[in-house]
Amino acid sequence: MSSAAPPPDSVTFCADLVRSHDFPRYVATLFAPAAERRALLALYAFNVEIVRVRDQVSQPLPGEIRFQWWTDMLSGHVHGSAEGNPVAAELLRAIRDFDLPVEPLSLLVDEHQFDLYNDPMPTMAALEGYLAATSSALFALAAQILAPPSDATEHLARHAGLAQGIVQVIANLPRDAAHRQLFLPQQVLTSHGCNMEDVFAGKETPNLRSVLEQLAGEARQHLATALSLLAEVPAAARAAFLPIGQVRADLKLLSQPGRNPFTPRPSSRLRTLWTLWRASRSREFTK
Repeated sequence: MSSAAPPPDSVTFCADLVRSHDFPRYVATLFAPAAERRALLALYAFNVEIVRVRDQVSQPLPGEIRFQWWTDMLSGHVHGSAEGNPVAAELLRAIRDFDLPVEPLSLLVDEHQFDLYNDPMPTMAALEGYLAATSSALFALAAQILAPPSDATEHLARHAGLAQGIVQVIANLPRDAAHRQLFLPQQVLTSHGCNMEDVFAGKETPNLRSVLEQLAGEARQHLATALSLLAEVPAAARAAFLPIGQVRADLKLLSQPGRNPFTPRPSSRLRTLWTLWRASRSREFTK
């Protein structure tokens, strides 16, 4: 491990950021060893910073500028100011200490540029590509912090990320519709005769329910595959995949009959703690 440590408040900053904006992943870090936990928090804080850009700007250009800063930082073209940014300082330390590949981190930033615009997600394949480069990549990088990379871990990370990402698309529908932003694939909407303007207007229709049922079915398949693959990865890497325990719980809630898809469901932190603790002791994570 490196002997040059950033100020302790950088660590605290990252932990607070993840705890505030990505509580399931924060809880998952509690099941990791201390040295690895610090790197995981750096990775997850970086993800939070990228995801939050969408809500922090009113026009695409300022968002593009923020993304470019992160891209330049990862390319080694930002000097001085990177170390002054607590998340960047911690991320650079994690990259150095755990030999993390920079390319998937840069690609994650690039993919989130889609968030800045109101272009509809065109196809299911496009959504899967977006999620593979964001959610799945995050699982794979976290697993690499905890254990050596392997094909089995990459395979698991892909399915875990697709399951988590699709569930988030369903859960975020109220917010996305209010911003006239559509992560529901246009191809799937068309196949079920669902009108995009009805979605933006917050109209709950049988057509929209069919769209969401198809997406929930896709998420269930990826989740089942991910859970079946856990036994093939080292036990040390499994803490990186604990958030799929929350995915399973969220999918069950989102699939309840009669649920209004435009009614947000705030999550309870206590319930999240309980859900991930139970997941950590489940057969999938311990066998």
